[in-house]
Amino acid sequence: MPPKMFEMWATMGSTIASLMFMWAIVRQYCPYEVRRYLEKYTHQLMSFFYPYVKISIHEFTGDRLKRSEAYAAVEAYLSVNSSKTAKRLKAEMGKDSTNLVLSMDEYERVTDEFKGAKVWWVSSKIVSPSRPMSYYPEQEKRYYRLSFHKRYREIITEAYLEHVIREGKEILSRNRQRKLYTNSPGYKWLSYKQTMWSHIVFEHPATFDTMALETEKKKEIVEDLVTFSESKDFYTRIGKAWKRGYLLYGPPGTGKSTMIAAMANFLNYDVYDLELTAVKDNTELRKLLIETTSKSIIVIEDIDCSLDLTGQRKKKAEKPYPGEDEAEKAKAVEVPKREPYEEGAATSKVTLSGLLNFIDGLWSACGGERLIVFTTNYVEKLDPALIRRGRMDKHIELSYCSFEGFRVLAKNYLNLKTHEMFERVEDLISKVKITPADVAENLMPKSPTDDPEKCLSRLIQALEEMKRTDETKEESAKEEIIQS
Repeated sequence: MPPKMFEMWATMGSTIASLMFMWAIVRQYCPYEVRRYLEKYTHQLMSFFYPYVKISIHEFTGDRLKRSEAYAAVEAYLSVNSSKTAKRLKAEMGKDSTNLVLSMDEYERVTDEFKGAKVWWVSSKIVSPSRPMSYYPEQEKRYYRLSFHKRYREIITEAYLEHVIREGKEILSRNRQRKLYTNSPGYKWLSYKQTMWSHIVFEHPATFDTMALETEKKKEIVEDLVTFSESKDFYTRIGKAWKRGYLLYGPPGTGKSTMIAAMANFLNYDVYDLELTAVKDNTELRKLLIETTSKSIIVIEDIDCSLDLTGQRKKKAEKPYPGEDEAEKAKAVEVPKREPYEEGAATSKVTLSGLLNFIDGLWSACGGERLIVFTTNYVEKLDPALIRRGRMDKHIELSYCSFEGFRVLAKNYLNLKTHEMFERVEDLISKVKITPADVAENLMPKSPTDDPEKCLSRLIQALEEMKRTDETKEESAKEEIIQS
């Protein structure tokens, strides 16, 4: 190395060392306010010489209320555009669990080009150290940082970012994997990183074609769902949140849960199965609502026995009416109550008012394109305020199996469209009350030797036994009336 070059590097090294020493002294002894003042104007001075612009897109905005859609779109865009150039990748299971989706790993850097403008993407995160003797783990805030030369500012901000978001949303739509969520008890989501919902892949195969339901009722429900999914502008124009409530009621085994799965598969929505007994109070209920996504179905099954929410307004004033028929009171339906969970219903303070606000209060307007579905076996036991129109907009009764429903099940289980034994089934099924679940169980082959005739004979036998039982009960009731 020439002597002049050596002297130049030595001088530069000593200058840098001196500057670093001076900066350490300033950080050690200079007041915080003065340092902030110096840093502010140092950054402004450096901006005149630094030719690059940086844009950060964070995973969560505000007080971690909702995951950023822009972050998700960028993540999807880079998962396709970075898999061929990035050196460090992470792999996740893709749609239908058939292949792996590759995306850039943390702190990885990739390049992209758009209309002659070269840009750099970096995946990074900010880790806040946990406090000593704290039960909370470290908090992580992930973000993507986009860097580009300032001469491309107009192209990047006006065209490129729009291109990234559009392409990312299309990729998300193509690769979208439906999920089934359930809410975790409050003590399980103490950390910043964890969510209030846990999920698995939603793989329920139910469709409207396979449901044991009358064709006209299916058509009515499908048309209602399609109209809702295409009515964003309509809901905005009339000043209502883009959501719709469905009340599914009927005896056990009539297909209420299957209906929910068919709705989710038809609309390609996620399902949030809300367990009220695991919700601590109304505040936690609102937080759960905030963390749900658009294009989702929020389900509360067996709303009549999830919590003691039914008839709360009547308890204090409930008195027997003068002259009330004691026999009628004895026939009143007893609603079975769920046993409270140790850390659920025993400590839950969710009220009827909180649930009503959850359905159609101010907080229900966050997000959009949601269905809220209640199921119950005892609709008459629900508070009228809970199921009025505007909250539960559409009431769907799922009753006992009809002959048309039986034909659907025969096609599903036996691959039969018609059979000589159908006439006998039609005669019996019109005289007894049998649920689609019972019909399906009798049609289900129990061994490799079971043929369609054997399955149909088993169903006919079950129907005949139910008919005889009903006739016996009617005769007994007539005898009691005669004797009295």
